Amino acid sequence: VQLQASGGGLVQAGGSLRLSCAASGRTFSTYAWFPQAPGKEREFVGAIVWSGGNTYYADSMKGRFTISRDNAKNTVYLQMNSLKPEDTAVYYCASAKGCNILSDKATYDYWGQGTQVTVSS
Repeated sequence: VQLQASGGGLVQAGGSLRLSCAASGRTFSTYAWFPQAPGKEREFVGAIVWSGGNTYYADSMKGRFTISRDNAKNTVYLQMNSLKPEDTAVYYCASAKGCNILSDKATYDYWGQGTQVTVSS
């Protein structure tokens, strides 16, 4: 089982990026994104339940970030708009076999390697 995150880069404040998380090996119940800024814990941004496509977001991210999926490619996306310098972090995708507390890192069984997002002011 592998999760391959990609799409990070350097962008100016106000810009947009779309991150991808390609899953190989199997399809999981739930996928999520957790950015980790330097010196901070990984924090929950949002999650998508594969069956049905329902999405859930941290309150602080609602309206700017959107999670979606492509069934054929077994890939989950994180569309990030109106980026701010404080969004700078390594963004990790994670997958879970179940669907417990979505914002809890312990829910997730597999983690990708992360992709760096840097937002300049």
